This record gives sequence, structure tokens and C-alpha cells, in this order.
Amino acid sequence: MTLLIGADPELFLKDSGKFVSAYGLIPGNKYSPHPVTDGAIQVDGTALEFNIKPASNKTEFVHHIDMVMAQLRNMVPKQYEMVVEPWADFGEEYLSKQPPLATELGCDADFNAYTMTTNPMPKAHPSARCAGGHIHLGWCEGADPWSEEHFEYCALMARQLDFYLGLPSVLLDHDNRRREMYGKAGAFRPKHYGMEYRVLSNFWIKSPEFMNRVYDNAQMAYDSFTQGYYLNEEYPNEAQDAINTNNIAKALKLCQDLEIPAGIQ
Repeated sequence: MTLLIGADPELFLKDSGKFVSAYGLIPGNKYSPHPVTDGAIQVDGTALEFNIKPASNKTEFVHHIDMVMAQLRNMVPKQYEMVVEPWADFGEEYLSKQPPLATELGCDADFNAYTMTTNPMPKAHPSARCAGGHIHLGWCEGADPWSEEHFEYCALMARQLDFYLGLPSVLLDHDNRRREMYGKAGAFRPKHYGMEYRVLSNFWIKSPEFMNRVYDNAQMAYDSFTQGYYLNEEYPNEAQDAINTNNIAKALKLCQDLEIPAGIQ
């Protein structure tokens, strides 16, 4: 089956240079996303979130992101600026005045591909929120996400993705505060179509170059894995350590040694 790649990035809003909540500004929520051409939109706490139709090639992937973001921009009141930043500090007083649905961290648990256990739920920061840029890989249909075979396959794939996506993110994502809350190495969720890789922030939707790199590297991770090239067997701890400690020097050396394109000069 052809690999399909999707995504569900989050963005923040600013008004006169200050972060403001997106709560109540557009239709859609996590239980009932609002459909638009090539994807759907919703509010997730204080952030805007969108998802795209799974893409079978890089051109589709970038087009779907651009198309949905353009529609989202048209639905947000004009006074607000949509910003692609992984970390938004609203101020403790501002967040304290928001309704509970705007501030609670209600996401379902994800899993650690190395320990095969549930990741602890993040603790809400008193003044800030963070934005993810999760990648969805689809290679099957109707799988049981909780079968031992599928769960283990997804975990192994997440470890492979740590090399091809997680390591470059250490080099390209210049804000490491989000990873203090969530997005550690190997974070994933099994899905009936494949898996969701939850390590990346939204940094990569800033430019077509980053979008292209994410698509290419996700495809390379899948291709190398299905061909039996299991990087985690050769380097059992290196990628995990570099990502979790935001070790730029180590991430760069691994990318260079393994010839993993990182999108930097």
C-alpha cells in the first residue's frame, strides 16, 4: 500500500502583538472538527488546529496545508494575526480569566516507543501553552490499534522517525520549551490506519522548504524501516538522548554520520 502522510498542526493568535485565545472564534472542536476543502479546522484550547487530507506525494502534502491554512485565515477575524510559534506566553492573569474549556489540557494519552508505556499527562503551565505539529503515517486500513502486533510495529516506526524527523527538529526548532511539557522522543499513538508521530512542534509549517523536508524524511523513515534498516538497533539510545536533551551537537553529528537530510546548510 502507498504510504499516506497527514498532519494536524496548531497555531496561535496575536492581537496587537500579544497572544490571545482562539476559544470561540471559529467553528469546530476536537470531537467535531469543522470540514473545509482538503481538511478540517477546530479550536483546541487557546489554539487553532487544523488537519489535512492524507497525501500520497509531497506536492499534495504542501498543497493541502496551504489550502487549509488559507481557509482558516479567512475564517479568523481580521484583527488577529495567525502565528506559527511553538510556545505562547499569554500571562498568568490572562489565562486565569479564560473559561475552563479554553485552558484545560484534555488530549488523550500518548505512548513512549522505548518503554512501551503511557507517557505522563503534561502539567498545565500557569501562563503559557504550546503547539504541536504532529505527523500521521498511513500504511494500512482497519487495523486494531491495540493489538500487540500493530502497537509494537508503531513503536518501532516511531523510533525510526526519531532519527529522520526528531533529530532534524532539534536543529531546526529553535524553541525547546515545549518539549519540557510534551513531545519527548518516541511519542506516538497507534491508529487504525497506521500511527501518529507526536514529537514535532509546529515549527515546520513556517515554510514550504520545511514542509517538503518533513514529508521527504517521513517517507525515507518508512522506506528504510520496511526495507529492514532499523536504526534504533544500531544506535539504541543516541537519537532518544539527543532529542530529550535538545543536544544540537549530538543531533547534528548523528544526521551527518547517518546521512539524514536535516534541512540546514
